[in-house]
Amino acid sequence: MTILYISYQLASPEGKSKEITWQEFRTAFLDRGLVEKLVVVNRNRVRVYLNSNASAVYPGTSGNQIFGFSIGSVEAFERKLDEAQDQLGIPSSERIPVAYQEEMSVVNTLLHFAPTLLLAGLLIYMSRRASGASGGGGPGGIFGIGRSRAKLFNKETDVKVKFKDVAGMDEAKVEIMEFVSFLKEPTKYEKLGAKIPRGAILSGPPGTGKTLLAKATAGEAGVPFLSVSGSEFVEMFVGVGPSRVRDLFASAKKHAPCIIFVDEIDAIGKARGRGAGLGGNDERESTLNQLLVEMDGFGTNEHIVVLAGTNRPDVLDPALLRPGRFDRHIAVDRPDVSGRRQIFAVHLRPLLLAPGITLEGMAQKLSVLTPGFSGADIANVCNEAALHAARRSGSHVEEVDFDTAIERVLVGLERKSRVLSKEEKKTVAYHEAGHAICGWFLEHADPLLKVSIIPRGIGALGYAQYLPAERYLLSTPQLLDRMCMTLGGRVAEEIFFDEITTGAQDDLQKVTKLAFEVCANYGMNEVIGPVSYGGKRGETEQFQKPFSEQTGQLLDAEVRKMITNAHKRTTELLTAKKAEVEIIAKLLLEKEVITREDMVRELGKRPFEGRSDDMDKYLDEEAKRRAGRESAPPPLEDTPDLPSPSVAVSPVSSL
Repeated sequence: MTILYISYQLASPEGKSKEITWQEFRTAFLDRGLVEKLVVVNRNRVRVYLNSNASAVYPGTSGNQIFGFSIGSVEAFERKLDEAQDQLGIPSSERIPVAYQEEMSVVNTLLHFAPTLLLAGLLIYMSRRASGASGGGGPGGIFGIGRSRAKLFNKETDVKVKFKDVAGMDEAKVEIMEFVSFLKEPTKYEKLGAKIPRGAILSGPPGTGKTLLAKATAGEAGVPFLSVSGSEFVEMFVGVGPSRVRDLFASAKKHAPCIIFVDEIDAIGKARGRGAGLGGNDERESTLNQLLVEMDGFGTNEHIVVLAGTNRPDVLDPALLRPGRFDRHIAVDRPDVSGRRQIFAVHLRPLLLAPGITLEGMAQKLSVLTPGFSGADIANVCNEAALHAARRSGSHVEEVDFDTAIERVLVGLERKSRVLSKEEKKTVAYHEAGHAICGWFLEHADPLLKVSIIPRGIGALGYAQYLPAERYLLSTPQLLDRMCMTLGGRVAEEIFFDEITTGAQDDLQKVTKLAFEVCANYGMNEVIGPVSYGGKRGETEQFQKPFSEQTGQLLDAEVRKMITNAHKRTTELLTAKKAEVEIIAKLLLEKEVITREDMVRELGKRPFEGRSDDMDKYLDEEAKRRAGRESAPPPLEDTPDLPSPSVAVSPVSSL
């Protein structure tokens, strides 16, 4: 822009003229008769051309010397010029000729349009660059909006995760190890006539390690890893999604053999035909169609494996799950006790544990205390424990830090500002004691792990944590015992205070939902019979209830009857165990938090043979170790003190 302006100044006549004022023009040139002619340019500027006598009066000037000055209006200039020549007595026939002309400079015009031209040139440059980067007229488009957003992890530097870094998913690792073998030694299978599977669906709850398992597969096979989210194919522009799918597979073919990982594939892979005609649905279906075509398009000799992760495999399109596209369906579920112990061992390794804590022992204890936790929850617990240790300015991470971290993950942070009155605290204590006693003396109920009356989280004045058995089927007695245990808090309030509070609202919601599932979904009610109406999921997918009005009334009656019978049974149990409820409630008021050990100390072990769980076995082993340490002879006085060997807790799998 600066160069253009300088060129304009040098090339234009104004750039060669010397600027003067009217007074200088009058005294220096007009009064001395040195002006040959005047030219008014564009009605706002006057050029002064001197005659040949100017060089004699002003050395250094010549007849081609041009001077110039600006004027406000032509009329005022003409009037002043006439007045000046009248004063000088110049006759009209000899007066200075004045010419008028309009000039337009090309450079000046370009300067006016320079911002617009600059912006247009920038857009054209960016568009051509994007198209060139995508292969010249390919899926790039303007600004590369149609290019894939997949992130490439290089096999030498980026993908460093191996199967040894993935804990708690032994069965899934065995199943997916087949893909590693395909990518490492494809000829082993091809010479036998086998075709390499196209891909696998990794399905499971959030935080169970689906993405980590896919990365470990790429790291173990030593191949590039293309990672992309399903939502990145969805854009407001028509045709962008299919374009990005094409570009993704084109990039994969360049890096073959490689692995493509599509996280949250349900964003584009939902079954077609649902909600047709709702606008953006057509674009999503076009993206899915392109994905189906691409997975059929590349051959087995290209050695490209597509892995996809989702939390909702039930909503995926059947065409996506058929053999030839996603051949393997790998379930990545929440880990069991043994898996949690392995995951804790991985996340505890970077922490600076207290001197008396062994990594194996702490991993086993925490795996027992965290039933139902996913890998992400376990990582969060270890991180929260380290943060709690730092907040209290501790030099090591101790057991109390892990206990606090588990409570924070489960029910939230302690609400120290929420101070309960003496009556409210007593009510909460008896409420939680009712839950604890029901869980302790009902055979199929989950035994207590910890109970607290410290307010935590949002609206939680107290909580009871149980250790549910890892069972996959539930019978009618087990469901009834679970309902009675849930009603234990409300019944305890009725027995000890002759009134009820609003604290049992959540318990009543859980019991009502469970009773409705038993009657309407599980087919366990004798009156309604062995029928299933789909439960809650069936109601949300249909605009009307899947049963008649008469059946609905029958369901209401049977649900109410089941809850009433459970309430009556719970009342009989807690009335018979009234003394035990008093013991646990008073202990809660004194300590605010009690554990399984306190329950065993006050009430003895549960009166059911063969019903011991992982926590009972852990406590038995701890008791044996403590007894062994107490019975060990003391060291001799003249023997130097030696560090005692760390006691390794036996693996959970042996429990």
